[in-house]
Amino acid sequence: MTNPAVRLVAISDQPLSVSEVLGSLDDAASGGLVLFVGRVRDHDHGQGVTGLSYSAHPSALDRLRDVCERIAGEYDVTAVAAVHRVGDLDIGDLAVVVATTAGHRGSSFEASRALIDTLKAEVPIWKHQRFIDGSDEWVGSP
Repeated sequence: MTNPAVRLVAISDQPLSVSEVLGSLDDAASGGLVLFVGRVRDHDHGQGVTGLSYSAHPSALDRLRDVCERIAGEYDVTAVAAVHRVGDLDIGDLAVVVATTAGHRGSSFEASRALIDTLKAEVPIWKHQRFIDGSDEWVGSP
């Protein structure tokens, strides 16, 4: 069964749009909206990063939808959205955008935190970082 609070769930090889996420959550009942945007940074573990790639398992979209459904069911929210990028990304590119809305800010803060944390822990999307020194690292791979 699909929860009507789940408004947008996507994995895309195209640049992510914060406006698209915000637009999917628009309704008159929501007094609080909490948005998290994850961007590619220029360093990790004390090393300079030149870029990265994200790869997704074929089940990743279904798993992302399951996470969104669970958050929508467990928290007092009116809407949930989550989008993740795959492919090659440069420093500053958006990698993930999640957001929730609720009647009040507290519920939205809690739900958005749970959404990004659960997505990172459970959705099979893997990061391949490339470092300035020529080395690389897979993060989150099995």
